[in-house]
Amino acid sequence: MSVSGFLAELRSRDVRLWADGDRLRCDAPAGVLTPDLRDQLRQRKSEILEFLRTAESLTRQQRAIVPMQPRGTRTPVFAVPGHNGDIFAFSDLARQLGEDQPFLGLHPPGLDGNSEPLARAEDIAAYFADQIQAFRPSGPCIIAGYCAGGPEALELARELVRRGVSVSFLALFGCIYPPSYRFLAQLPYWWRRIVLHLRAAAKPSSFAERCRYLAARLSARLKAYRDLRSPAGKDPLSVVKFRFEQAHAKAVLKYSPRPFSGRVCLFLPHRAWLRSGDDALRWRNGALGWRSVAPHTEEYYGPDSCDPDRMLLEPDVLAFAELFRQCRDANQMQTVPRARAFGGAVHAGVEGGSS
Repeated sequence: MSVSGFLAELRSRDVRLWADGDRLRCDAPAGVLTPDLRDQLRQRKSEILEFLRTAESLTRQQRAIVPMQPRGTRTPVFAVPGHNGDIFAFSDLARQLGEDQPFLGLHPPGLDGNSEPLARAEDIAAYFADQIQAFRPSGPCIIAGYCAGGPEALELARELVRRGVSVSFLALFGCIYPPSYRFLAQLPYWWRRIVLHLRAAAKPSSFAERCRYLAARLSARLKAYRDLRSPAGKDPLSVVKFRFEQAHAKAVLKYSPRPFSGRVCLFLPHRAWLRSGDDALRWRNGALGWRSVAPHTEEYYGPDSCDPDRMLLEPDVLAFAELFRQCRDANQMQTVPRARAFGGAVHAGVEGGSS
């Protein structure tokens, strides 16, 4: 009989059990604790105590921690979502990592409409750290971040280490280095866009056609800007989501990353993502900028066919689940690869190398 079934049977007999340190306490009506039942309690003491402690931890658990895959004995992963707070962006990854890898999403405050969103990465990290410590008072953990959730993930790892919690490594999936979002860092990108459109506007033969082209491009850009500054709808859910995303954007823009001495694993869509296309320069500088604050940084690249916007969805997530396993297993070694591509060999260096 399972522990939960055994305890349910005891409750039906009005037997109450509770943990008192390493002792198992019991309160029961007279005559209920037969010699056979006492023997069962002695034999199952350890597993009953473990079950009661886990239940107590889950009772203390607040809504920030969502067990996406709660089973397994490996070091648990606590995952910070992207700009919209959607923890289910990790669903496919949690499933692909299997039942031996506990995977828990971190639900940020402000999405339920009952609390205000936080506008500082440090405050979000402290909130998550409190939740993790209440849920898991001791033992190592792995912190993961996705997309614009990278700043909170880095700060969360720093905060946990500061509190004495062991962080095995920080896994960042498609995360851009926060300063790369700022206006000055984006100037080269926008200058290239302006030059591109000026060249396109020069092609029509008439002045009127050139003006219409530039006016259409400007109108489209202004519309996109206005859409970013207003909710998608007037319903309460859209308003709550908009307020959360605005607060999160402020948190990312204001955040200045501080040094992290632990291991950081960057999971990037593919190598070409850093060197081709109109966004190449800002993404290359943004994706690899983490090296400036984390000397023990490694890069793991997905297959060339990977869609950057769907890297954690099937079928691309299969590659990143395998790369995560390589990263996790390498954590037990004294040296780890600095850069690895899906299906390929190690490309450079060992942990702690500079570039």
